[in-house]
Amino acid sequence: MTAATHSSLFPQVPESADAVLDGLDPEQREVATALHGPVCVLAGAGTGKTRAITHRIAYGVRAGILQPASVLAVTFTNRAAGEMRGRLRQLGAGGVQARTFHSAALRQLQYFWPKAVGGELPRLLERKIQLVAESAARCRIRLDRNELRDVTSEIEWAKVTQTVPADYPAEVAKSHRDAPRDTAEISQIYAMYEQLKRDRSVIDFEDVLLLAVGILQDRHDIADQIRSQYQHFVVDEYQDVSPLQQRLLDLWLGDRDSLCVVGDASQTIYSFTGATPDHLLNFRTRHPGATVVKLVRDYRSTPQVVHLANGLLSQAHGRAAEHRLELISQREAGPEPAYSEYADEPAEAEGTARRIRDLIAAGVPAGEIAVLYRVNAQSEVYEQALADAGVPYQLRGAERFFERQEVREAGIALRGAARAGGNDALLDDAGDLPSQVRAVLSTKGWTTEPPAGSGAVRDRWESLAALVRLAEDYVRVKPEATLSDLVAELDERAAAQHAPTVQGVTLASLHSAKGLEWDAVFLVGLTEGMMPITYAKTDEQVEEERRLLYVGVTRARLHLSLSWALSRSPGGRASRRPTRFLNGMRPGSVAPGARGAGGGGGIERGAGRRKRRGPVLCRVCGKTLTDAGEMKLMRCEDCPSDMDEALYERLREWRSEQAKELGQPAYCVFTDKTLMAIAEAVPGSEGELAQISGVGGRKLERFGADVLVICAGQEVGEGDEED
Repeated sequence: MTAATHSSLFPQVPESADAVLDGLDPEQREVATALHGPVCVLAGAGTGKTRAITHRIAYGVRAGILQPASVLAVTFTNRAAGEMRGRLRQLGAGGVQARTFHSAALRQLQYFWPKAVGGELPRLLERKIQLVAESAARCRIRLDRNELRDVTSEIEWAKVTQTVPADYPAEVAKSHRDAPRDTAEISQIYAMYEQLKRDRSVIDFEDVLLLAVGILQDRHDIADQIRSQYQHFVVDEYQDVSPLQQRLLDLWLGDRDSLCVVGDASQTIYSFTGATPDHLLNFRTRHPGATVVKLVRDYRSTPQVVHLANGLLSQAHGRAAEHRLELISQREAGPEPAYSEYADEPAEAEGTARRIRDLIAAGVPAGEIAVLYRVNAQSEVYEQALADAGVPYQLRGAERFFERQEVREAGIALRGAARAGGNDALLDDAGDLPSQVRAVLSTKGWTTEPPAGSGAVRDRWESLAALVRLAEDYVRVKPEATLSDLVAELDERAAAQHAPTVQGVTLASLHSAKGLEWDAVFLVGLTEGMMPITYAKTDEQVEEERRLLYVGVTRARLHLSLSWALSRSPGGRASRRPTRFLNGMRPGSVAPGARGAGGGGGIERGAGRRKRRGPVLCRVCGKTLTDAGEMKLMRCEDCPSDMDEALYERLREWRSEQAKELGQPAYCVFTDKTLMAIAEAVPGSEGELAQISGVGGRKLERFGADVLVICAGQEVGEGDEED
């Protein structure tokens, strides 16, 4: 680890407001200095969005424009909120509240409940699954363990979409969800669950938001009190807000517009929980005067990884795809992504473990490697393979670092040694701070060499080793630091949930990997039926699966491996196929819609990729375009349009008829942006039509003649009888 890296772990607080802006790129600086009015930051993966928004808050506070107590920064996980609090503290803006939606709402409920309702707030139900099981039993409906988990998730979805039990069946049909049981049965269980909660005076996490919304709607005095405290809002991961969270945010805001939202529609992967990117995509419509900044400089991944990520989205469809961001890597070139095909799943796991062992031997830390899969049930074979290869690993989603028993015990021991000071015989000959920490933790199980194999003993050692490394990093930045200083730092990190890295390969589902990054990422099990998952039936569901793979790809900084197995078990029939999402990118595959390709393999790695283009400029103002939809129009969305409105409407009517005949959504024929581009260009020949982004060879062949007829002002089919 370099000295620069060490100083980044414990950076010095900037001396002034202007110093907060040092090191930001032009777009990040634009975000940081946009302190008034609504602001929308469209931030691609790896573009430094957290850096941009924390520096924005810190700059506002340090410049005296924002009062720390008047700012509420909201995100979706405790880990992300903890990271944000830690960064703000390091930037000299420690008084700012950074919380999850649930945490902020619960805090307000606890404070205002006696005034709004009277008495104490009902007890919070930590785990609703047991109460759902009892509700099902009372309804005489048998649920196995998996069904119980799925029905619980359905109840959560219903509540965040503000769907009452009686309306649940209709809403499921309307949203094309695949319910795990008969919708009437789930409706019955849901109603019983709500009744049992009322009878026992308990609330669940979704109730926290619902009750907060109810109080703010009914009690204007309380709403005014909250609005007088919080006057500036920042919402991270805005593409993941649910209708209920948006309602709460609207009530917090009132009629003000001091709101900054940050998100990326291409990373919308939680729609099954009620999340929707519509609020992000409609932000400029709701706030016409909003400042919009796009972050597309990718500091995380190499050009090779970014190229694959951009390629995945270039084949996407739907509204989120129209607003995709074309990332531009800022890193040096690295290795090409590796594609591996295996005979069966155990062979895939063993091959992955071997490659991981080779990477570790080559100097890549185990903690900088991840194996990502579609569903948690896939982890077992990789746990076994890594254990057999002698590679330490950790399962993502396990206990939080500072809540682990060994970490709590180590903290108590370090605190006791710090209080004893020179009276602790253990520290007499220890020497510097890291040596003192090693001496104390050696009484708790830390040794200079890790224990053999994996399991609980190794997990305990890894936790203690992480604390030793933290002490080593700390003393490099603060050479005079004492054990008391380190204990204070640990307390602050625990409060902010800013855990040191545990040195083990991470095993995680793609969903739980969101927001994380590693030097090396192995995406495994990439077969049809798993990616996209079997139950992704609609076009919208399949596109979300593509975005999930995109999130997986963009977790990698340098090394990226993608693999699949042709059968589940050794000796099984090789009936599986690699995911369609890699068609045209993996060796031996053909891009969707490509013609004239020979059968079989033979396509070299890298074939079928799009040629690199120079910057696309707005034909009205000359500004460089980065938004995919604007690149399609060849102009900024805000620049004046010379579109033929009547032609556009005729094209929309024609598209609607085509979609009905094909039994597909309208965007599968042409997206709105493509129709707008056609109506602006009014092509007169196939060659001119082919130049418009979104009109590929297949669509030109299928729809080109009709489009040209409409552009010529004629009716489709006109003159056919005379022929």
